[in-house]
Amino acid sequence: MNTLLAKEKIKEFLNEDIGTGDLSAELIFGGARGKGAFIAKEDGIVCGTFVIDAVYSLLGGDHEVRLLKDEGSAVKKGERIAEAEGDIKTLLSGERLILNLMQLMSGIATSAHALVTALDDLSIKITDTRKTHPGLRLFEKYAVTAGGCFNHRMGLYDGVMLKDNHIAFGGGISRTVESVRKKLGHTVKIEVETETREQVAEAVKAGADIIMFDNRTPDEIRELVKLVPKHIITEASGGISLENIHTFKGCGVDIISTGSVTNSAKPLDISFLSEEAIKA
Repeated sequence: MNTLLAKEKIKEFLNEDIGTGDLSAELIFGGARGKGAFIAKEDGIVCGTFVIDAVYSLLGGDHEVRLLKDEGSAVKKGERIAEAEGDIKTLLSGERLILNLMQLMSGIATSAHALVTALDDLSIKITDTRKTHPGLRLFEKYAVTAGGCFNHRMGLYDGVMLKDNHIAFGGGISRTVESVRKKLGHTVKIEVETETREQVAEAVKAGADIIMFDNRTPDEIRELVKLVPKHIITEASGGISLENIHTFKGCGVDIISTGSVTNSAKPLDISFLSEEAIKA
């Protein structure tokens, strides 16, 4: 997690929400202090607890945060994730942003954990994709790892992936890989998306570092991996979700990438309640 970038993003989000000031909190509360707790309203995996202190610190209020759950740990409905004490204006002005991010990240972490559990194959790493919400990729990809999955490339800048359109415009797999290899630094890998047995063979011959089997069934993949030398990483992708990932157990690939871990995740229901509200 790039903490500097995370703080910049959180600052941007606060400015979007608060604007010139929180009218509700500023008109009601002076310098009064209060206590509250972040409580899970359903079972799941906790993620994003660092956001609480980050938000309150940017708001400049005198506050204390007590974390009761570790990142990536399980939480049950009704359990406290964290407690906060401080200027009531600070607690309330930051409440919505904290909940928005924690609910999103915890939902993704819960989704990632469910995928790992359903696959039940430690020989295969499950990764995310670039199917993230604009502006939130940093937080969403962090949440993926908190739930036990891994990150694919962060963006277009940290890995070469030659998909169908790259290959079509580039004149085929061999020519496109050769063109990229001549200009690419030695630390960056080249991944080639394939859809047929012939494309897999061509990608191997072209010297791809990673070969993706796109939209192939588990049975098809079991046959395709036989064409790939052990030093080349294999990846299955396309249409893989929580509902069918179990069928890929033992299929022989190194990686399964799925956009569902982020774009199909349901936010985990979390509330912030004052101690007075909890007692009531």
